[in-house]
Amino acid sequence: MDWPAPQDFVYGEPLPPPEQWDRPGLVMFFNLECPGCVSRGIPFLKRLHAEFTERTHLLTIHTSRGHRLLPRNDVEPTLLKFARDFARLPFPVALDLSGDLALAWETEGTPHWLAFAPGGELLRSVYGSQDNAQTRLQYLLEEQVDGGPEQGASWKRRRWPD
Repeated sequence: MDWPAPQDFVYGEPLPPPEQWDRPGLVMFFNLECPGCVSRGIPFLKRLHAEFTERTHLLTIHTSRGHRLLPRNDVEPTLLKFARDFARLPFPVALDLSGDLALAWETEGTPHWLAFAPGGELLRSVYGSQDNAQTRLQYLLEEQVDGGPEQGASWKRRRWPD
């Protein structure tokens, strides 16, 4: 599975790949130059963290896919300052400098969300930060965390427009 290497985690503790997760999780590919990521995506992920605390894994991956390709020493200090001092993120941040990781996960741009079941099954891939995308992701996590395996299984049968 394509996943950030431990040295690519620039903030917070490195998170193992989803196949090693014992609870559901959500990964957001983002970029600091993406207005929707910074104004809607990051605040949404912080709200999810406040609601689900230790019942989910949450991760942001800063990617260059669809954005300027910059060297690590130009990206990492700004990203670290954003995560630590400005946004005060309660979850880890990893770097995808080349954009290859986002490409491997077939992201459509930023923000792009990947929702995983415990054990790593990809449940949903959602592009965007508007209310519709946020609502689908919120419901998915609620069912995965609070609904148990039966509810989680029913989510996979449900058809949602992309």
